[in-house]
Amino acid sequence: MESKAIAKFQRVSPRKTRLVARNVTGMGVEEALNVLRFTPNKPAGILLGVMKSALANASQLGGVDVDAMVVKEIVVNEGPAWKRFMPRAQGRATKIKKRTSHITVILAEGQD
Repeated sequence: MESKAIAKFQRVSPRKTRLVARNVTGMGVEEALNVLRFTPNKPAGILLGVMKSALANASQLGGVDVDAMVVKEIVVNEGPAWKRFMPRAQGRATKIKKRTSHITVILAEGQD
């Protein structure tokens, strides 16, 4: 049985989020939660919340062993970028793209 949670428009770069997500894919849920809890990056905190949500979704399903859940897949897609400008010398301006992410966490029952 699979459980899924999605967080959209998260104000964190997809590239940085994928680096953290790659570390916990394939782990058991308890171990993955501990790794994310002690990872000092902003994406780790966001992934921790999404993973807790997926775990809560799994507990609402009937006949699912929450302790045997494994992180099957974490998909990080790029969301819309906030476009800003920064003033530069001699009246010029440069673009700044504040990137957002759509994060999907899929948990499945299985062996560690």
